Amino acid sequence: MDKIRVGVIGLGFMGTTHFGIYKEMPGVEIVAIADVDERKRRGDISSVIGNIGNSVPLDLTGVTAYDNGFDLIADPNVDIVDICVPTESHTALVLAALKAGKHVHSEKPFCRNVEEAKAIRDAVHAAKSNFCVGLCVRYWPEYTYLYDDLKNGSFGKVLSATFRRLSPSIDGNNWENWFMDGKRSGGALLDMHTHDTDFICHLLGKPKAVTSIGRTILSKNNGIDHVISFYHYDNDMVVEAEGCWGAPKTTPFEMTFQVICEKATIRLMAEGFKVYWTDGRVETPAVEATTGWHVELRYFVDCVKKGIKADKYQNVDDIYDSFIVSMAEQESIDKGSARISL
Repeated sequence: MDKIRVGVIGLGFMGTTHFGIYKEMPGVEIVAIADVDERKRRGDISSVIGNIGNSVPLDLTGVTAYDNGFDLIADPNVDIVDICVPTESHTALVLAALKAGKHVHSEKPFCRNVEEAKAIRDAVHAAKSNFCVGLCVRYWPEYTYLYDDLKNGSFGKVLSATFRRLSPSIDGNNWENWFMDGKRSGGALLDMHTHDTDFICHLLGKPKAVTSIGRTILSKNNGIDHVISFYHYDNDMVVEAEGCWGAPKTTPFEMTFQVICEKATIRLMAEGFKVYWTDGRVETPAVEATTGWHVELRYFVDCVKKGIKADKYQNVDDIYDSFIVSMAEQESIDKGSARISL
């Protein structure tokens, strides 16, 4: 395919971020957008709040604007459907797009419950088109470096691993404040902490059990705003992750990890990205200065162009397995921090 034609459904923080990334890609054309907000369909994204600074109007020259995603999916000019709407609406759009033969990129989490996860998994297996979920941490350069060098044996066996994803409050920063409704978003546990749960499964495999503690700070409908999880493996590894979006809005965002291995400790912390070898050497690995969003979308588009499966970083069965772990974390909290077997 000489030119990949993209349609973006949902112009919130992630939708506008994806829009900007696609616009910079050679051989890619954004041909359609869809949003329920008439202002956004005109390119006015001044209401969007996120880590993108001051919003400037989108250039929608030559772009068809729809008021719902299903009309965009029916557009014969669209090759890739990029779904960036609230989680509760993912499943219907994903299934419709796959049925229409479109290549589908869906933001995480790819659905809201186990039944929906099974339906998507089955549809992806039956489809001939490509499917990807926005689990961008799998593509983030520092995390990719950790994964690759751990898998090739450079660091030896993992002894312990700690992951953190701590955000200022996003209360009021989103359309209909849907993130603060646990029924719609799954809270910080499913919408943000899931990145680290997924990466742990990607790095170390699916744990045999999980134990989580958590609490609601700002959300309604059992939305967990702060979660700490312990992932149990057959060996004696200590593996835990913490996620929170309940701090004051002035609090800096933190995305960090420390993985202690037999030969080295790998850290992404305030001092930057470092490898501390047990022989005393300290290394600053050279990684691409970009985001996981850029790598993820670049890779997906490249696979669509070449007509190959986008399964180097993920496949639907991996995604399903890590989603089941996230659901078990919620179950553990609901049952008073019970240990949930997987």
